[in-house]
Amino acid sequence: MGTVSGAAEVLGVHHATVIRHIDALERTLGAKLFQRHARGYTPTESGRDLLSVAQATEEQFAQLASRIKGQGEVVAGELVVTSIAGASALLTPVLSGFQEKYPGVSVRFLTDMRVFRLDYGEAHVAIRAGNAPEEPDNVVQPLARLRTGLYAAKSYIAARGLPSGEEDFEGHHFVCVDNEATRAPFYRWLMARVPAEQITFRSTEPAALDEAVRLGAGIGFLAAYKAEQDPDLVEILPPRPEWEAPLWLVTHVDLHRTRKVQAFLAHLKDAARDWRV
Repeated sequence: MGTVSGAAEVLGVHHATVIRHIDALERTLGAKLFQRHARGYTPTESGRDLLSVAQATEEQFAQLASRIKGQGEVVAGELVVTSIAGASALLTPVLSGFQEKYPGVSVRFLTDMRVFRLDYGEAHVAIRAGNAPEEPDNVVQPLARLRTGLYAAKSYIAARGLPSGEEDFEGHHFVCVDNEATRAPFYRWLMARVPAEQITFRSTEPAALDEAVRLGAGIGFLAAYKAEQDPDLVEILPPRPEWEAPLWLVTHVDLHRTRKVQAFLAHLKDAARDWRV
């Protein structure tokens, strides 16, 4: 909650009780769990480690309680899934379908430029792109390969013409991510071949890049499954194997075998079989 008063309100106790519990925990563990500052409390690395263990333990305890009651483990409660922003069009129908199948599930779908820490309990499942994640406590499985091609809007071609190939790029405008350190292989390819002055539209937001290509701002990369559904786009260069981005399913070992996570993984893998990516 970030503050003692906020935590006290959620827990239904006096704020002095919260302070006593924090002090007792820090004495027992021999480490500071929070940095105190004018605006409240921020967890230290030790505090984040404790949160990770506590969240996993809470979920495991809930499973145990269900088994003791004779109900068996149920698929319910919060499911936190994180992914690269560009995959939201693929994943949102999957998440909606999973929630329809399991009405007791509350979904949180998070996308960000940063990598969410599964070991800190920030998500149950992560969908990542690029090289296979190597964190030792994560379970990593291949999901799909995202094909990407180079496209332009018909309005752009009407205004500036259709390049016959990459040798004919001179004088054309391009749309590109505003990040020279990008790991996307197709953007690295573009930056190596097109002068900076020809890249006339840049953004850090994937949806803005897609929309700029559709509106005729320049030639740019789109996921093939998106471009193939838009009749106003023309393929400039078809998808190439070296531009493909492998997608990985990542779960933390502590939560990987829980019924909720296993149910979602099975649902996602089943849906991915029908993807034309």
